[in-house]
Amino acid sequence: MHGPAESGWLLAALCAGTGAYCLLRMRSGVEEQRRTAGGEALMGFGMAAMAVPAAVFAPPAWAWGGYAALFGAVALRALWAARTGAHHLHHLVGALAMVYMAVVMAGTPAGGHAHGTGIPLLTDGLLLYFAGYVLLAGARLVPVPAVAGASGAKGWGDRPELARACRLSMGIAMVAMLLTM
Repeated sequence: MHGPAESGWLLAALCAGTGAYCLLRMRSGVEEQRRTAGGEALMGFGMAAMAVPAAVFAPPAWAWGGYAALFGAVALRALWAARTGAHHLHHLVGALAMVYMAVVMAGTPAGGHAHGTGIPLLTDGLLLYFAGYVLLAGARLVPVPAVAGASGAKGWGDRPELARACRLSMGIAMVAMLLTM
């Protein structure tokens, strides 16, 4: 995304770190968690690639179409998966937001700023959605008392609090990216 280089690098690092952790979560013994972690890893790495400051690396014009196609396919998969659970609707909204940002960036002159080039009502709606998601995800991180008899030995892929923190960081990154639109 276009904007100050420092914030772009921080955003890219946050998203890449989140994507890397999601790859670790793919080692879970629960298939649904592995599938969800794979989709979140793709989102994290895709967001990291889009967040690299344009002053440092301006992707070729065709790259934005590639992002739109990739996340369009992710959106179709999330739409199909939404038949079985509401969490997939969030993945659908996230993938469609990535498609929207890629299309807007494709129409932005190289090295220019995307600010003001998107559809304001759509951008505002996505900002409201992701801001609400961030608040809800943050509230879910508030510690709760441990359940008696709960197993303390969990693998990296089976730690729900870390998965929530991962989703929270991607939600915050999505808000930051949408603010540049």
